Amino acid sequence: MIKLSEKAGRIQQSEIRIMSVESERVGGVNLAQGICDTEVPEPVRREAHASIERGQNQYTRLDGIGELRQAIAAKMRRYNRVECDAESEIVVTVGSTGGFYSACLAVLNPGDEVILFEPFYGYHLHTLEIVGAKPVFVTLRAPDWRFAASDLERLITPRTKAIVVNSPANPSGKVFTREELGWVAETAARHDLFVITDEIYEYFLYDGREHVSAASLPGMRERTITISGFSKTFSITGWRVGYAVCAERWAYAIGYFSDLAYICAPSPFQRAVAAGLNELGPGFYQALQAEYAHKRELLCSTLAEVGLTPSVPDGAYYVLADATALPGTTSKQKAMALLAETGVAAVPGASFYHDDAGENLLRFCFAKTGSDLEEACRRLRRL
Repeated sequence: MIKLSEKAGRIQQSEIRIMSVESERVGGVNLAQGICDTEVPEPVRREAHASIERGQNQYTRLDGIGELRQAIAAKMRRYNRVECDAESEIVVTVGSTGGFYSACLAVLNPGDEVILFEPFYGYHLHTLEIVGAKPVFVTLRAPDWRFAASDLERLITPRTKAIVVNSPANPSGKVFTREELGWVAETAARHDLFVITDEIYEYFLYDGREHVSAASLPGMRERTITISGFSKTFSITGWRVGYAVCAERWAYAIGYFSDLAYICAPSPFQRAVAAGLNELGPGFYQALQAEYAHKRELLCSTLAEVGLTPSVPDGAYYVLADATALPGTTSKQKAMALLAETGVAAVPGASFYHDDAGENLLRFCFAKTGSDLEEACRRLRRL
């Protein structure tokens, strides 16, 4: 009998997607998915429209248009303190997820072990599994999501190949400190490991937190693959424009696999993102942080008020909250109970752990319009 592949037989739909569907079914407010409902900046909108009207809708180079690669290189130098060659060390990808997938194909072999911090982003875990790598876990300790250097060292085996760092992190909002990234760097150097970073939330920082790119640390430029994108910063999650920055010898392979899977990122949207990078000054990013800091405060104060104690995030735009008070024995049951009672959708915490550590947690997203977030908070107060 004809069958699906073994990989296909093991797939499960993301709980984020499932809860988004359930929210739509009951007419709820979806705080499950990081859709980013806020307005797209004017220069980005303008250039997308103009590029389409100019007929710039064809394939680009597999590593992206020169204007965007130059703009990314300037941004990496200015904000991330990482020097890179726009011609040979940047690959524009189909979103940061496309960059992560292509990087994993480029540097990992089946059976390689990869250290992953949990709570983790599900796409990181499942991408590692799809390429045949074996994730091993450092569990961050709530409420401030700490770990120790020894937590890394005890996981090292002859099969260890890489460490994945997501900072600021989805779902915890953890911002890795310079000291913590130093532990990662020391471990990677001592055991000759890759470090693959997902920095998609790099501009979403609160309370004076600093974003540090692992590649900016001494000795880390050659072994770090920095992945990010523009979905969150410019509120264009559906446009799929991301990038990978790394040494030329890794970039060539990443570009090959990106081309094989996706050909290239959408041409007019690449030009639109370049316009955003070139035209938007520091004031834009400062206003972004202020807007999201206000939304964080609104949601976290509401969650605390109704007995769902939040771990207040240092970055990104998600909150993990203690759902012990909700009915149910699993986080999925608690999420469904919350949706039924209030019409607010959240993601079950079990989605972010490899064991049962997340069964009393729910994840809420505050990347919403002000009116939608206020409505969600009004509904949550029914508890």
